[in-house]
Amino acid sequence: MKQGDKAPDFETTTENGESFKLSELSGKKVMVFFYPKDDTPGCTAEACSIRDSWSTFTSNDIPVYGISGGSSKSHQKFRDKYDLPIPLLMDEEFHIAKLFGVYKKKKMYGKEYMGIERTTFLIDEEGKVEAIFGGPEGIDKVKTKEHANQVIQFWGLKL
Repeated sequence: MKQGDKAPDFETTTENGESFKLSELSGKKVMVFFYPKDDTPGCTAEACSIRDSWSTFTSNDIPVYGISGGSSKSHQKFRDKYDLPIPLLMDEEFHIAKLFGVYKKKKMYGKEYMGIERTTFLIDEEGKVEAIFGGPEGIDKVKTKEHANQVIQFWGLKL
């Protein structure tokens, strides 16, 4: 997946069981951020950065969704613990992460494993990828503590 590509449409549910389909947001800018795991330091910093700028996204009518492989219970605990307003989308089998090309071989403490590479996709009103943060195609690395500001600056959002 690279800038200018049509974002793949997908259907899933939020952590609360509400249905979600990306194509239903046609006509709006949308932010979809893939994160490795609920309640880990980097993922918490990233989600809290977005939480702290939530009003900027809502006042600019930009839906924001997080997506990871955790269970609905794990997502709900993560949202509750950090008072996150962000709907967290379900991808327990990593089908959506694979569609977006962010399910990759990773390495930690010398062990290799498969997991989600922290990546954010900014999707334009026509459903095309306007920008990517993270990954080899990204315009910049995801700076977890400042990630909301990276997106706000890219889109030139009114604060």
